[in-house]
Amino acid sequence: MKAAYRFLSLSAPAALILAWGAGADEAPLVRGEDRIDVPAIREGLSPHNLFQSNMVIQRDRPVRIWGWATPGETVTVVFAGQTETAVAGEDRAWEVTLAAMPVNAAPRTMTIRGRDQALAFENVLVGDIWVLGGQSNMEFPLSRLDGGRLEIESARFGSIRLLKIPLLHGPEEQASFPLQYQWSGWFSRHLRQGYWDVCAPETAAEFSGIGYIFARRLYMATGVPIGVIDTSRGGATLETYTPDAVLRRIDTPEVRAMLEEWDGKVREFDPQKDLEDRVAGHHRWVERMTREGNPIPPDRTVPTDLRPGPAMDMNRPGACYAGMIAPIAGMTARGIIWHHGFNNALQPNGHVAYAQIFPEMIRAWREDFGDPRLPFGIISLCTAGTPQDLENYLESMLDEGVYIRAVQYRTFLDFEAAGDTNVGYASSFDQRRSWYHPQIKIPVGERIATWALATQYGRPLRWRPPILREMRVEDGSIHLRMAERTGPYHDGPILGFAIAGADGRFQPARAEWMETGRDDRGRVQHDRTHLVLSSPLVPEPVHFRYAWSRNPLANLKTADHTDIPFATQRSDAWTLADMYRAYVGEEPAGAALNRAENNRLRAALQAADLQRRRHEAEAFIRLTPPAP
Repeated sequence: MKAAYRFLSLSAPAALILAWGAGADEAPLVRGEDRIDVPAIREGLSPHNLFQSNMVIQRDRPVRIWGWATPGETVTVVFAGQTETAVAGEDRAWEVTLAAMPVNAAPRTMTIRGRDQALAFENVLVGDIWVLGGQSNMEFPLSRLDGGRLEIESARFGSIRLLKIPLLHGPEEQASFPLQYQWSGWFSRHLRQGYWDVCAPETAAEFSGIGYIFARRLYMATGVPIGVIDTSRGGATLETYTPDAVLRRIDTPEVRAMLEEWDGKVREFDPQKDLEDRVAGHHRWVERMTREGNPIPPDRTVPTDLRPGPAMDMNRPGACYAGMIAPIAGMTARGIIWHHGFNNALQPNGHVAYAQIFPEMIRAWREDFGDPRLPFGIISLCTAGTPQDLENYLESMLDEGVYIRAVQYRTFLDFEAAGDTNVGYASSFDQRRSWYHPQIKIPVGERIATWALATQYGRPLRWRPPILREMRVEDGSIHLRMAERTGPYHDGPILGFAIAGADGRFQPARAEWMETGRDDRGRVQHDRTHLVLSSPLVPEPVHFRYAWSRNPLANLKTADHTDIPFATQRSDAWTLADMYRAYVGEEPAGAALNRAENNRLRAALQAADLQRRRHEAEAFIRLTPPAP
């Protein structure tokens, strides 16, 4: 392991100078335990752990450098011809601000000197820092992507730097993070976290695949050193990444109920009762194993530990913010990219609270990084589950995840409508895989990189999805006006639209370009910005949906030699409870469906799919001439 910094010789005793530099390489890794090489905040001179060898400093903006020292101690920071001095306060905190610096790919050294210690951060570049946020599909490593092995072999970019922030559990906002090897039960190994690493095959392999592809494209196009900081965490919800104080200002029934539920769980948890229940469960398990003649593994012992319970749960509202974002608040960055949604899709009507929280989370992160218009690129929720086709079309609409995806797109449109052009959007649903960790992520990373290159680096690239300008109902059809020409991915029909009448019962729609006449050879001419949606089973449509499934049958895209999908969207505001009323014909017990209601709705949608297929078969038979 290369040191995160190097101690410089001063007049202080050698033991003091080497106190935090020796022994880290030799410390053993113990299965199931974290090994901390450098604490979040050390005794004596302790710059924030963002600042270390191999780091990237944000270009073209004043840069805050901060940390801790002995109260009253003078701290001097020297970098790129600048020297700034601060005095540590009674709380040990100090900070200086370096003047904005232009891009510089030449490795340089930053020194930070206190009264008795001096640190040298080597191989420091000046470029752009991008923060990665979200959950496991952002965290998913390059080594596990389709095409990832080839990417790893070519991941030799000395001007790209990679940093993974470790999760610090608990509701209290943390001031820094440790440099450590954190045990991962998911991967059954230790993950190196908290260190700035130079991009190389061995470091890129286990870094965020989307994050690496994003950084690679930016660097290849601009030559600007790129630092990527991964704050994503598998299984995390939106509310855990949002500051608790911000959540408590969202005065909606959904958010209030969520906070009240969590407050109750934390308040009512009894560690002793929890231990007693686990001990009783262990004894029942041992009795069953013995009765069945199965051996008891030697490492399976009676529980003795008191657990913290919901108070330290990763998904307690505000917890991941407190443990992963708050520690780097105050950092100067170039922008953020976000890929998320799976766990909120497990919550009944989870999209309702998602729509209320997501824009507030974006604003909170921007405030933390000191820029109310900091670029924020949204990657939509990825695919999962059985691919939608015309056999299971309506049944596939029964999924909370697609509602989350539509909220993400609506959030982008709302920021843009308010004049904020620094929020971007990239769909991922067209990279179809049934697994909830679809490995086709290289095109997704390149798609969000295209947004960044076009909007933040001035490159002449198309990134915006086709935009719907107008919808109207006319002559038993729904007419959609696009801002530009569109077309299907392959020759053939346009797929992915569904329409419904006032009864709320959807059917797949036939989508055709509007006919505008014929040319001088008699050939039909079309307006390829104007789509007409119709279905013989929906004589009076009022609403449409597009790509309405977690793994949707949908193929409309840009028609200018790019592959940008028409985004998941709808014109209605119906919930799954509304669909229950429409297809089952009963009133649900509450605003969200329970398991039995969900099963009844699924059966009703399956029956409606079958009924439509029968109708299509009968129509085909009627139109087919009898055999001679």
